[in-house]
Amino acid sequence: MRAMVLQQQGDALRPAEVGDPEPGAGQVLISVAACAVCRTDLHILDGDLTEPKLPLIPGHQIAGTVRARGEGAERFAVGDRVGVPWLGWTDGECRYCLSGRENLCDRARFTGYDIDGGYAQLAVADERFCFPLPPEYPDEHAAPLLCSGLIGYRALRLVGEAERIGFYGFGSSAHILCQVAVHQGRRVFAFTRPGDEDGKAFAREHSAEWAGASGQAPPEELDGAIVFAPAGALMVEALRASAKGARVVSAGIHMSDIPAFSYDLLWGERSLGSVANLTRRDGEEFLALAPRVPVRTEVTMYALEDANAALGDLRAGRLRGTAVLRIDNAAG
Repeated sequence: MRAMVLQQQGDALRPAEVGDPEPGAGQVLISVAACAVCRTDLHILDGDLTEPKLPLIPGHQIAGTVRARGEGAERFAVGDRVGVPWLGWTDGECRYCLSGRENLCDRARFTGYDIDGGYAQLAVADERFCFPLPPEYPDEHAAPLLCSGLIGYRALRLVGEAERIGFYGFGSSAHILCQVAVHQGRRVFAFTRPGDEDGKAFAREHSAEWAGASGQAPPEELDGAIVFAPAGALMVEALRASAKGARVVSAGIHMSDIPAFSYDLLWGERSLGSVANLTRRDGEEFLALAPRVPVRTEVTMYALEDANAALGDLRAGRLRGTAVLRIDNAAG
């Protein structure tokens, strides 16, 4: 099969012909139709996340159809549409798994990091960690829901009942979650890079009440904030813009250092937090909610062989919404 492979961190992906994977016990073989590109993929390539499987096929927002089943795999039939997220396996027996916090499992394995992912024609996944895809979404629009949507949804849950929410960084995840937040009756205040007028317009198109530059004071204090951009300084900016009792949550797996700040910004029962991965419950809830909103995903399509161009556009901030790889699946 054709795949884009990372041989060494710091290098570009290389196109390669690799052997077709075989599903093991409890696994399904998936014919990949689309795979969305995530900033986490950049963190893996750049070495910010330091222990990936190498060589590695990245990609953890996979939409496709079941092509074959391994021994004991009965949850899906051949031909079913499924999605594969970042969380690919947990041990099911640690204190985190047994308390409904499988996203914190110390032995967890992740798609496109510990397990070969979706920048390929075929992928293998544990059927327990796959999701049925909502029929309302074609593959290229379903793929961004599987991380940009799911991780954002978990972050939205962690800000609690906040009515006035700040979104710092308005890209793939924020454009999805803004629609969800407004559907829930919340008010979204979007913060983009200074001078990014296109980003402000993009935020307003997706129901943000107000859009301004990071560092700019919003018209009202925030009851909570989600920081999507991997810049630690934005956590402090969000605190500065927040009312007492506000929760500020980082939605990224990697972030630059958070600079020192005075205690008065945290005082008043404000809090800083983070999101770690997702649970299967998050996925089930969000994929049921998305069609009801309905969430509209905005995507830019690339061929599999153009994955490096997609990653480059993501790095440079040239995307509106989500980059998605379209997989020509004529695998043998």
